[in-house]
Amino acid sequence: MQRPFRYTQPEPPARMSRRAFASALAAPAAAAMATRVLPLPSVFVPGLAAQAVALKDLVPSGWLIGAALNQNQSDGRDTVAVDLVTRQFNTISPENLLKFQSLHPEPDRYAFDAADRYVAFGRDRGMAVIGHNLVWHSQTPRWVWDAPDGTLADRATMLARLQTHIATVVGRYKGKIRGWDVVNEALNEDGTLRDSPWRRGIGDDYIARAFQFAHEADPNAELYYNDYNLVTRPEKRAGAIRIITDLQQRGVRIDAVGEQGHWRLNMPAVADLDHAITELRATGVKVLITELDVNLLPSAGQPARGQPPSPESNPYVNGLPDDMQQALARYYGDAFRVLLKHRDDISRVTFWGVSDGDSWLNRGRVNHPLLWDRQRQPKPAFDEVAKVLMTSRR
Repeated sequence: MQRPFRYTQPEPPARMSRRAFASALAAPAAAAMATRVLPLPSVFVPGLAAQAVALKDLVPSGWLIGAALNQNQSDGRDTVAVDLVTRQFNTISPENLLKFQSLHPEPDRYAFDAADRYVAFGRDRGMAVIGHNLVWHSQTPRWVWDAPDGTLADRATMLARLQTHIATVVGRYKGKIRGWDVVNEALNEDGTLRDSPWRRGIGDDYIARAFQFAHEADPNAELYYNDYNLVTRPEKRAGAIRIITDLQQRGVRIDAVGEQGHWRLNMPAVADLDHAITELRATGVKVLITELDVNLLPSAGQPARGQPPSPESNPYVNGLPDDMQQALARYYGDAFRVLLKHRDDISRVTFWGVSDGDSWLNRGRVNHPLLWDRQRQPKPAFDEVAKVLMTSRR
């Protein structure tokens, strides 16, 4: 059974008509257009994050919807973002705080303070806390893979380091973190296994061993495989399906597969998204959209050191034109219609960042990939997603 629709305003839901709801949606967008500040630096003004409706109250029963937090946010210093996240979402992910390099920079030293605050942030607000990630070829210190002579460590040594790290980290947050991205980005674009130091040192079964170690450390935690381009590249999706099938045949727990969702405007096509979810769900695990954003900038190489990006590669320095705002809104709306079609196949949608100014996609340019702008005002994309979600609850 679906939950009754709830509003974040004090007016009881039963007394709010759909016309009133539409007006509530329109008001923040109108205010945003009237007050939007165009230059790049973020301007945090208390109260601007307030919304008439909250996405967490609109999603289907059983869904989680959330955002990835940076440390400034999980530490509570970015108070406007804290208010927005608390109002809008029921789950959080960490951008970097739980990655190997951040938590375990030296063999005998862990750095848990910031990660502890992140976990407390979510638990204090009754949110589902996600762990990202345990095993990745990036943001992993060299000592993990190196032998004393600087060559690649042997299988036994690397397995012991992997097990110790996972047992320590997952064990520390046992019962506090709902689920873990156990292995992240293990595939090449053609669906073969990436030739990472993990694979070279341990073998192809490093993935299964990581999932095994995570389950031993917290038997109740959900365990996920996470990767990008699973929707846009069928051969890579097939590789993910092979990983899932291998784990299942070994009797190793896996609960869901994460499509990161680093998409571009109109790519993937909604038909491709529909088909990919169907194929991934056929494995028997749930599907997650784990790092959702929509890149609006043209493809461009990095400028020479010390040089600014070219105007052609950075067209939205002064803000996003209305036609692009509407195009982004349409694409988000179309994507969420597909996700709602698969409401029983999906259990979480997480945006990778709270607002445009927080997004990793800026990288020296000015991108606008999320539902809130740099002033933490809702964009037309927010309004469209909210309308699509509300329609699904009728």
